[in-house]
Amino acid sequence: MTGSSAGGLLLVGASGLAREVIAAGITGVVGIVDDDPELLDTEISGVPVVGTTADAVKREESLLVCIGPSAARRNVVRRFAKFGVAEERFAIFVARSARIGKTSSVGPGSILLDQLVVTADASIGSHVVVMPNCTITHDCVLEDFTTLAAGVALGGTVRIREAAYVGMNASIRQNLTVGRSATIGMGSVVLEDVPKEQTWAGVPARQLEANE
Repeated sequence: MTGSSAGGLLLVGASGLAREVIAAGITGVVGIVDDDPELLDTEISGVPVVGTTADAVKREESLLVCIGPSAARRNVVRRFAKFGVAEERFAIFVARSARIGKTSSVGPGSILLDQLVVTADASIGSHVVVMPNCTITHDCVLEDFTTLAAGVALGGTVRIREAAYVGMNASIRQNLTVGRSATIGMGSVVLEDVPKEQTWAGVPARQLEANE
C-alpha cells in the first residue's frame, strides 16, 4: 500500500469491497466511515465503524473509498473534493500477490486485489477497482473510477473510459475502447468498440436493449 499517512487509514464504506480489502491484508486501518447510522460503533471484519463520511473530512488519516459501483464511488470522491479533500490524501492499495509491471502506473485511491497481473506501460487511473485474477496487458488505460470484476482479461492497448464496469470473466480484444459509464456483462467477449453508457453482453458481445 502507498499513500498512507502516519496517522493511519480510514476505509470509506462498510461494504463487501471493504471486507475484501481487509481480507487481502491491508495494514494501518484505524476505522471505517459509513453514512448508515445503524453501523456506528459496530465492527466490520474486526474494524470499528467510527463515524460518517463528513466526520472523515475533519480527521487526519488517509482515505480509501471502498464502494463497489463506479458511479457511487465517483459521487463520494466528488463530495470529498467539495469539502477540500485533496487527491494526495487518498491511499493506494495493491494486494501483496498482485504483480504490477515496473513501467505501469497506478493513481491515488485505486484498489488492486489478489493475483491480478498488470504488464508493461499500462495506466491505471484514480479510484479504479480491479478485483482478483484480472489480466491487464501492455498499454492498456483504465480511466478514473472504472471497475473490473474478477477474472477480466484485457488485450493490449484496450482503453476503459471513466466509470465503466466490466463484468466477471469478460474478455476484451486488443485495441478496443469501452465507453464512459458503459457496462460489460459477465462472461462477455468484446470484439468491437462499446459506445458510452451502453450495456453489452454475450459471445460475441452486443448491445442489450432495455427490455432484454
